[in-house]
Amino acid sequence: MSGTGELLKAAGDFGPFQKWLLVLASLPCFSLSFHQFCQLFMVPDVPHHCDTSWIRALGPNLTEEEQLNLTVPRGPSGEYEQCSMYSPVEWDLDSIVAYGLNATQECSSGWVYPADHEETLVIQNVSVHLNDVFQYSLTMGVATVFAFGDILNALGEFGRFQKWLVVLLSLPVPLTAFHMLGQLFMLVDVPHYCDTSWIRALGPNLTEEEQLNLTVPRGPSGEYEQCSMYSPVEWDLDSIVAYGLNATQKCSSGWVYPSTQTPSLLTEFDLVCDKKDLNDISQAVYMLGLLLGAMFFGPLSDRIGRRPVVLVSMLIQGLFGVAIAFVPDFYVYMAFRCVVGASMSGITMTILALAMEWVGVSYRPHAVLLSHCCFAIGQMILAGLSYGIRNWRLLQIAGSVPIFALFFYFWVLPESARWLMTKGRIEEAKKILQKAASINKRTIPPGLLEQLKPEAQTKPGSTMDLFRKKHLRKVTLIMLCTWFANSLVYYGISLNVTNFGLDIYLTQLAFGAVEIPARASCIWFLQWFGRKKSQGFLLLLSGLVCLIITGIPEDQPVVITVLAVIGKFATSASFSASYVYTAELFPTVVRQTGAGLCNMSARVAGIIAPLIRLLGRYHRAVPMAIFGSAPVLAGLLCFLLPETRGMDLVDDTSAAAPQHRSPENTNRTSENGHVKAKGGGPDKECAETTYF
Repeated sequence: MSGTGELLKAAGDFGPFQKWLLVLASLPCFSLSFHQFCQLFMVPDVPHHCDTSWIRALGPNLTEEEQLNLTVPRGPSGEYEQCSMYSPVEWDLDSIVAYGLNATQECSSGWVYPADHEETLVIQNVSVHLNDVFQYSLTMGVATVFAFGDILNALGEFGRFQKWLVVLLSLPVPLTAFHMLGQLFMLVDVPHYCDTSWIRALGPNLTEEEQLNLTVPRGPSGEYEQCSMYSPVEWDLDSIVAYGLNATQKCSSGWVYPSTQTPSLLTEFDLVCDKKDLNDISQAVYMLGLLLGAMFFGPLSDRIGRRPVVLVSMLIQGLFGVAIAFVPDFYVYMAFRCVVGASMSGITMTILALAMEWVGVSYRPHAVLLSHCCFAIGQMILAGLSYGIRNWRLLQIAGSVPIFALFFYFWVLPESARWLMTKGRIEEAKKILQKAASINKRTIPPGLLEQLKPEAQTKPGSTMDLFRKKHLRKVTLIMLCTWFANSLVYYGISLNVTNFGLDIYLTQLAFGAVEIPARASCIWFLQWFGRKKSQGFLLLLSGLVCLIITGIPEDQPVVITVLAVIGKFATSASFSASYVYTAELFPTVVRQTGAGLCNMSARVAGIIAPLIRLLGRYHRAVPMAIFGSAPVLAGLLCFLLPETRGMDLVDDTSAAAPQHRSPENTNRTSENGHVKAKGGGPDKECAETTYF
């Protein structure tokens, strides 16, 4: 560590490079004041009273003042109460006027605000507690006069435009695998013992073995202790050799790593003994970044769009990913990794939404699972890259710099036309749709484009809608459990790659390789067995495999690794299924908010997973038993969800579930015949939307 300080002095403590880096790192700070205090101006107090429109059914000609006088009590100051109303009764209007109302209650049907006040977050009636956490989760939806699936029919459900878009969105995915799992190869455990160079002052000619024999105690196995040493004494060397040392203590002068040739996180920051747990804690901090990113970027992409969130997330990941390679302290390393984790959530969540909203119903799984296969390829690349580059700083740079090659996205990445429609930006949606149709060599009928206009403003979709509506509440709670269990078992297996007993690079290669058939076979599972059964059975399989591992002896590393690979197969396929299933279950106006909540649940599990590994010090079977129990329970809950195979995406929260596409919609044909099924009748076309 002292060598790093000397290098910094030689390079210059605060030269142009450091000044440039400081200025660059300070740029995001300008927006911090906005995000810190902007809510103060979004939630100003405005006059309001309970919505008592129930009395309009009895007296439709009542003036507003008469309605308030009959249904809202007055306070001590003579003003109408803002948070209470008279309880509705089943009397006629004459009886209410004659006898009046006495019983009061809290507002049960919302509030009314004067028409001269602009809309604010308060007027949108957001829960105060959720407003503190999800203040950007509101999405202003616009009802359209036809299903967006009709446009995709005319456009082509998976033409050249969509194929090009899916490939484009898959390019950053291999890099996310590096940031997710790269630390496993930067913190590989190596032999070490206490630095006992104090004895060199007494015997400068001692060999390394003689020094260890005199100053480091041996454990029950006969090996030198790694975290303790004999206490230094003021004897001469002959006395130490003759009488030996007895009193022991913890390492007080650092550690020595005799077999290490290149610096790693472990050797550079001494992450051994009392600091050993920082390895798992740093992984938990990274997962915390994923959680914060899910909380922030999910609602943000619903508000400002998919494209800007992807671009901003890529920039953050690139800058902080490279900056990690230059950190002088492990705690700074963990802080930067947290930021990188947040940006990764922004990338993965938003490219999922963008792909799902451009691709037709029959090809949604293909689009999502292709990006997941790219994540598996990234894991395989990580195994080779970490094997060839052992210096952790160079490895970090090699895994972070390639993201900058993707900034041509600024000119070529399109916005989601479906999102533009829900925001009322119809002209922009038309331009993008026409461009996509020209790339697909299709023609969208002019009459269909003319219908692409807002009809009426719908109630804004918000986080509360996920729990206020009964059908969405059940879906949300079960999917939260599903994502939690998926994430727990996935990271429980993936982060344990160094403890299965075989070569870590080969094991990582196998883990990456098995994910490709797992992700690809998921398409087949979803096609033939449906979303619900596939999700449930894959979770059950991954959990049962982990439970079996708990009973395998430690001296059977091959058996344990084979079972772990099977578990990795099942949980990878289950994770892919959950991405598709989640996007199909939630309506457009709250899709990213719902996906954000599910990601939050997964990230909570990701935070817990490395901490659960610490329980292995009490019994090695405890972590795997926990990793196996959660997916078994979640798999059983999945059978309570509705099936979404072959159904159109729902745009607002009023529908109870995704709806099957009607034969009329499916066979709607443009003048040039581009939409018509090749095989003919309605029955066949409906089947083609159900099966791939």
